[in-house]
Amino acid sequence: MLEDLYRNILRQIGEDPEREGLLKTPARAADALRFLTRGYSQDIEETLNGAIFEEPYEDMVIVKDIEFYSLCEHHILPFFGKVHVAYIPKGKIVGISKLARLVDVFARRLQVQERMTVQIASALENALHPLGVGVVVEGRHMCMMARGVEKQNSQVITSEMRGAFRNDRRTREEFLNLINR
Repeated sequence: MLEDLYRNILRQIGEDPEREGLLKTPARAADALRFLTRGYSQDIEETLNGAIFEEPYEDMVIVKDIEFYSLCEHHILPFFGKVHVAYIPKGKIVGISKLARLVDVFARRLQVQERMTVQIASALENALHPLGVGVVVEGRHMCMMARGVEKQNSQVITSEMRGAFRNDRRTREEFLNLINR
């Protein structure tokens, strides 16, 4: 049981899990970890279910500044930031709130930012078969900020460009210009 493991962790760091202020900590920590990793139990098709529509729209769709919170798989410390998602429809669009939900499916797992970026792009590409997909993730990593090199102002930016976003410089530039407004 996760609660027992957290109780043991408290002992291992020199704390007393029976101390008044820590009595409920193992249960709270277990609940928090379950919440922060709920993406493992979420299905992409179910997340997008009922929100893919036939539509002849052919220009770029962008949802920018989707906030995310994840856990670094190397240190189990938080990393967080913003995701910008774009696609060019080819007969199908998706409800815009579903893009934010899609980000959460992958963010709520033990992750590395690079993989998360690719997973978001792949899921959108597989669901819609658009002319192109672009994903940019801007993250701040506690494993760099609060330990190790302790660089509080560092930011990691990753991108995944597919289809028209990879093959057409103008499309990629339009996307990057629009998210940097």
